[in-house]
Amino acid sequence: MTDPISIVVVEDDTGLREDFERMARAQPSLRWLGGAGSLAEARALVARERPAVAVIDLGLPDGDGSELIAEWSQSDPPVAALVATMFGDEAHVIRAIEAGARGYLLKDSVPEEFVRAIGLVHEGGAPLSPQIAKHLLARFVPAAAPATTPLRESDTLTSRETHILSLIARGFTVSETAEQLFISSHTAATHIKNIYGKLAVRNRMEAVNQARLRGLIR
Repeated sequence: MTDPISIVVVEDDTGLREDFERMARAQPSLRWLGGAGSLAEARALVARERPAVAVIDLGLPDGDGSELIAEWSQSDPPVAALVATMFGDEAHVIRAIEAGARGYLLKDSVPEEFVRAIGLVHEGGAPLSPQIAKHLLARFVPAAAPATTPLRESDTLTSRETHILSLIARGFTVSETAEQLFISSHTAATHIKNIYGKLAVRNRMEAVNQARLRGLIR
């Protein structure tokens, strides 16, 4: 019988971290070693437990999860890193992969995908969410710029919405955006929802891509 894959999860959202724990404990193929909510906690956890695979969020309160990926990919033995994040833009994807990430999934992936991805990463595979694979392919395969529908006057972004969108494009979380603009997280989330509606998109990656296509942000 194959030994279960030992894993840790680095995620600052307590609820999501608990979801990962429940998922791992329900799988005979996985062995849960613990979770961490910051770079500092993660370093201590991995030094103590020495997992085979680490599932890592990129947006952590004390730094970028790519720092951990770079460190652990060079450790002895190395810790295989699977990114699990909301950041689907090209900059985050490339930075994480260059740091040594072996797989990259968006957080809206279903639990079964994460279980499969952990197994693939452990075996040397490279699981990617479809949107992420599309980004990587686009770097090597020239493509015609997609057509965009001009915004109606009622759908034009306000200066505040444009500012928020530029922060999202730089990888800011909702709470970090709120802090930058001295507004509540609820208000920031409402602005983001309005932006999605005006641009007719469903997530951050699509919003940023649309905004760049329309020349709203760089």
